[in-house]
Amino acid sequence: MKQLSLLVAVLTYRRPATLERGLGTMLRHVERLAQDTDRAVSPSIVVIDNDPAESARSTVIGFHSDLIRYVAEPVPGISAGRNRALDEAANHDLLVFIDDDEEPQEHWLEPLLDTWRQTRPAAVMGRVVSQFDAELDPWIAAGSFFRRRRLPTGTVIPVAAAGNLLLDMRQVRKAGVRFNNSFGLSGGEDTLFSRLLVQAGGTIVWCDESVATDFVPADRTTRDWVLKRAWSHGNSAALVDIHSTDRAIQKRAARLRSVFRGILRMCGGSLRFVAGMIMASHRHQARGLRTAYRGAGMLAGAVGFAYLEYARERRWQTWFRLPAVRRPGIKG
Repeated sequence: MKQLSLLVAVLTYRRPATLERGLGTMLRHVERLAQDTDRAVSPSIVVIDNDPAESARSTVIGFHSDLIRYVAEPVPGISAGRNRALDEAANHDLLVFIDDDEEPQEHWLEPLLDTWRQTRPAAVMGRVVSQFDAELDPWIAAGSFFRRRRLPTGTVIPVAAAGNLLLDMRQVRKAGVRFNNSFGLSGGEDTLFSRLLVQAGGTIVWCDESVATDFVPADRTTRDWVLKRAWSHGNSAALVDIHSTDRAIQKRAARLRSVFRGILRMCGGSLRFVAGMIMASHRHQARGLRTAYRGAGMLAGAVGFAYLEYARERRWQTWFRLPAVRRPGIKG
């Protein structure tokens, strides 16, 4: 069996505690995989620090391991960090993304690798489960906002998030897709990337056995944060839909589609919220209000406004024109 080179990329920005915890577990996984002669993989880790102060450098160096490298990415934004990972993996067969606030569970790398070997898709997406610092507000718990989907392993999916994602770098290079810097501060860059990868002929499959834990701090389990995130996700969903094509008529159709979907969600969500108030149902109140907020975000995106969720200073930008994207296909 040919030996494969696999690079784990950890994007980080001023999260030293969670980075150190997750990196220690990742290193144990990588060391175990390196010793697995049956799988024939040469793995390593790169930590990509998007902090100009390079605050993660000491954490990475503190592990004293040849299997971990530190690089600083000066361009702000998550897209710049992800593209740096693509560049760092230029001579590797496989690239695995995992976030700096995540920690792999017992089964993580091996299931991703084994699922990829079965059908050789362009990407394999694993599960992410949430763990909380404190007990959830009953309103938040009733809304099931942090409950993520599960699918049978091998299920083909149309888009993927990059929290626990394996990429076949040969197929990614052939497709010519990268993470769009216009989405670096708004989020949605992974959705757009994976959608373009599929449009270029790639396949994304689900791996239910690969699991990473997302540590959710208390300030992300408030009603205010959940509703802002719903608005942001709706906003980026509309912008991704518009940006997934470079034809003017298709962009106009995408805008109209987002307007329709946004209004529908605002109306339907508001009705569900009112019904929840009448029935004193936390679940209907929470789910209804989140749906309405997501619809409002979609409507804003459709008319050209982007919420810069990850911006360090400015929070909004007007985005009426989106640059075109080249889409060469994957052949063979």
